[in-house]
Amino acid sequence: MKIAQICPRYSPDIGGVETHVKEISERLVKAGHDVEVITTDPTGKLKKQEIINGVKVTRFRSFAPGNAYYLAPQIYTYLKKHDYDIIHAHSYHAFPAFFASLGRSNAKFVFTPHYHRHGHTAFRDLLHKPYRFLGKIIFSRADSVICVSEYEKKLVESDFEVAAKTVKIPNGLNLKEFKDLRQPGKSSNKDAGREKLLLYVGRLEEYKGVQYIIQSLPELKGFRLKIIGKGPYEAELRNMTKSFGVEERVEWLKDLSRNKLLECYADADIFLMLSSHEAYGITVAEALAAGTPCIVAEGSALEEFVDGMNCIGIENPVSKEKVASILMKIKKKEKKENSGIDKNIMDWNEVSARIEKQYIKDKN
Repeated sequence: MKIAQICPRYSPDIGGVETHVKEISERLVKAGHDVEVITTDPTGKLKKQEIINGVKVTRFRSFAPGNAYYLAPQIYTYLKKHDYDIIHAHSYHAFPAFFASLGRSNAKFVFTPHYHRHGHTAFRDLLHKPYRFLGKIIFSRADSVICVSEYEKKLVESDFEVAAKTVKIPNGLNLKEFKDLRQPGKSSNKDAGREKLLLYVGRLEEYKGVQYIIQSLPELKGFRLKIIGKGPYEAELRNMTKSFGVEERVEWLKDLSRNKLLECYADADIFLMLSSHEAYGITVAEALAAGTPCIVAEGSALEEFVDGMNCIGIENPVSKEKVASILMKIKKKEKKENSGIDKNIMDWNEVSARIEKQYIKDKN
């Protein structure tokens, strides 16, 4: 099949949607399909066309104020000039999917919305109401809608009445790369005499809830925090560490190699993701696969990882007091071995195979 994957950003940019598209695209190429990723580059610094691990990548300059929207109507024109068997658009929360839905021609149109109902800021959340009209067009033109969690599936069906089209295929991991991390003794540096290491990995945006971890640190003697990521909220978070007097207990990292990131997951005592809205939660899945217990905010797809043992939920609204309280309780408890890979975690090979079957089903 000739397949077009449409997404706001792609490698070398990183993020949940970027990872999802990259992992399935490269596996679809290995399965013998002709795959082209059509994406945007707001900076204009990346190559307009290149081949990455067998995947043809085509980039168009986009208007993306605040790293949002990714307005690139050229995608519509490009799709109209080329023939595909499948056009698979990703992310409800940016314009490329809308242009893909209009430019589909005779191709079957598959949509993975990565939908969480809200914008990442108050202003972007306000814009969601008028954008809903365009969103309905995308869903109405889709032959199938692939959701990455049961939470997202229910949201989509409630907001857009497309239950007949929806199918759940979760995000995945490369489970082989976590195998060695879970071997006994691999994280033997987690001894009782040292400070407990808290870890956050992800975009630095206010809705991600990193501020609650920082604000709780004054009450958490014997804890330090490692933050891996970048984003528009970084400067404010750094100022927060100074105002709360915990600057020396917070380490900032970004642009790590994959191996180094995996080591950080394994070395951490507790991983925290306190995001107010998520359609899945790849970093939580990675932490759990590395054998590190997690604390997540409830009220989104993150709560699907909560089992009361390996992953504990915090009720919304999240506060520094709630974070401090639950971390002190965990500190007093005896360390338990992670009981195994979470049932929600699937290997990317299986994810890609399921998506390929959906393409075939839609095509026929």
